[in-house]
Amino acid sequence: MTQPPTYPTPPAGGQPPAGGVAPPAAPQGYAVPAQPGPTGYAPPGGWAPPGAWTPPGGYAPPPAGWAPPRPGHPPVPVGPGGQPLASFGDRLLAFLIDSVVAGLVGLTLFLPAMVYVWFTVFDQFTRTEPVDQLLGYQPKSFLTDLVLPLLLAELGLVVLMLGLYWLYHVEYLLRSGQTLGKKVMKLRVVPLDPTRTLDRGMAGRRYLVQFVAATVVPGFNYLDGFWQLGDKPWQQCLHDKFARTVVVKVAP
Repeated sequence: MTQPPTYPTPPAGGQPPAGGVAPPAAPQGYAVPAQPGPTGYAPPGGWAPPGAWTPPGGYAPPPAGWAPPRPGHPPVPVGPGGQPLASFGDRLLAFLIDSVVAGLVGLTLFLPAMVYVWFTVFDQFTRTEPVDQLLGYQPKSFLTDLVLPLLLAELGLVVLMLGLYWLYHVEYLLRSGQTLGKKVMKLRVVPLDPTRTLDRGMAGRRYLVQFVAATVVPGFNYLDGFWQLGDKPWQQCLHDKFARTVVVKVAP
């Protein structure tokens, strides 16, 4: 009767290799070197995975204001703190949103006074007083009864709006560096010096140039706003330069 073939006893700790022959046992006192990895390949020294590139030795890091370009796009300018600078279009839309908000608040507060002035002036203007029986009647003084009240109302509106702008563009801005318009457009006002934080002095200087100077000097608001288009490297408006701030894009 034929006996079945015999096979060597498999070593402890695993199956024998595919050839059917177990590897020889290591001599006593000898340690098997550790495998470099699951594939048996160890990466050379200095290698880093894709996306973790660092400049080779001897090269300085990229200068401030530079970011790696996206495929098919020009380089994105960044601020001193490394955040992307706000574009002209984003800043313009944020300003328009803030103007609508401030205008609605101002209109709500000033509307009762405007209605009172209007009806008072209209009533005074439509009244007549006898001057002479032969001359008939004539209206009251046009200057004191119509022009002066309207000028005072307009002055009061300007003062009120400047006060609202201070509360909105200084006090409210200090909370997070954002107004409602900037929150919608994902923008933030930050100091030009990244080691500092936005304070009332910076916000106040922005307010003086952006609103007070624009109220006093005709057309100054256009010069202030369009200055960003030619300013390098931080794309600042004039009120940014005066306050030493920049406007950056923040993550949603």
